Amino acid sequence: MKTLFCFTVCLCTFTHAYCWGFFGHAQINHYAVYLLPTDMIVLFKPAQTFLEEHAADPDKRRYAVPEEGPRHYIDIDHYGAYPFPLLPHEWEKAVATYTEDSLKAHGIVPWHVQVMLARLTRSFRDLNYAEIMKNSAELGHYIADAHVPLHASSNHNGQLTQQQGIHGFWESRIPELLAASDFDFVVGKAVYLDDPGSFIWDRVLESAHATDSVLSFEKALNDSFPAASKYAFEERNGKTVKQYSSAYTLAYNQKLQGMVERRMRQSIFAVASFWYTAWVDAGQPDLRKLKEKNFSADEMSTFDWLNQLWQKGTGMLGRGEE
Repeated sequence: MKTLFCFTVCLCTFTHAYCWGFFGHAQINHYAVYLLPTDMIVLFKPAQTFLEEHAADPDKRRYAVPEEGPRHYIDIDHYGAYPFPLLPHEWEKAVATYTEDSLKAHGIVPWHVQVMLARLTRSFRDLNYAEIMKNSAELGHYIADAHVPLHASSNHNGQLTQQQGIHGFWESRIPELLAASDFDFVVGKAVYLDDPGSFIWDRVLESAHATDSVLSFEKALNDSFPAASKYAFEERNGKTVKQYSSAYTLAYNQKLQGMVERRMRQSIFAVASFWYTAWVDAGQPDLRKLKEKNFSADEMSTFDWLNQLWQKGTGMLGRGEE
C-alpha cells in the first residue's frame, strides 16, 4: 500500500507531548488488528501499516483545528466527586444540563467516541474503503485517549501539583521504554458491545479513579529518589533531549504496579471491539470486496494537507498538554 509519509516514532521530550505518544497509539492500533475475526482481518491486516501511521492524525489535527482538542479528554472532576452522578452520560441530557459550550470547554471524549463509532458503522455499510480505514484509525485514537487517567482530570499535566511533565511520562516514556521488552499484548478476541456508550463511560470512570494514584505515586517517588538521577540526556534523531531517566521510569512503573501496561491492553481490546461492533451493526458486509481497493489521489492529498498543517503549526490550538 502506498503511504503518505514514512512513519517515525516520536519520543517523549519536555517540549512536545502527545496522547499515548505516536508510539503508543501506533502500537494500540497495530495489536487491535489481531483481535478481529477472519472476515475482518482479510481487510485490516493488509492495512495495518496505515492504521499505525494514521493513529496519531487526531493529535496532528490539534495543531490546525481549534475544535479538535476537546475530543481527546474530559475534565470530569469539574462535575463534582467520583463517580460524578451530576453528569448525564447521554449527550442531549448533558447539553440540557450544562450547555454544549460548557461541555466542550471541559472535554467530550466519551461522547466523541460514540460519534466516531457511528461514522465507522456508516463507512462499513457503504463499503467505503477510505472512510473505513480513516475512521478506524481515528476511532482507535480517541478510545485509547479515554483509557489515560490524566485525560480524565483537570490536573492533566500535573500543573496544579508542581508535577509538570507527568502527562508524557506516564503515557509516552513508560511504554516507549518497556513495551517491547516487558509488556504482554496478547489479550484475546474482540467482542460485540451491546452498549458501547456505557462501555466507554466505564473506561473513563476507571481513568478518573486512577488519577490520584498516577499523581501521588510520582510525588512520593520524586520525594525519595536522588535528584541527580531523575533526568537523563539522550540522543534522539540527531538531537540531545532531556527526559526522565530509565532508573526513574522503572521505579515509577513499579510503583504503578503495571497500570500503564493494563491500560494499553484494555485499549487494544476496546479498539478491536469497537471496530468489530461497527462492522456487525453495519450488517457484517463482505470486506473481501475491498481487498484490492486503495486510496485515490484526492484522498491522499487530504492526508498530505493535514501533515503539512501539522508541520507548520507552532503549538496546539486550545488546551495544550505540555
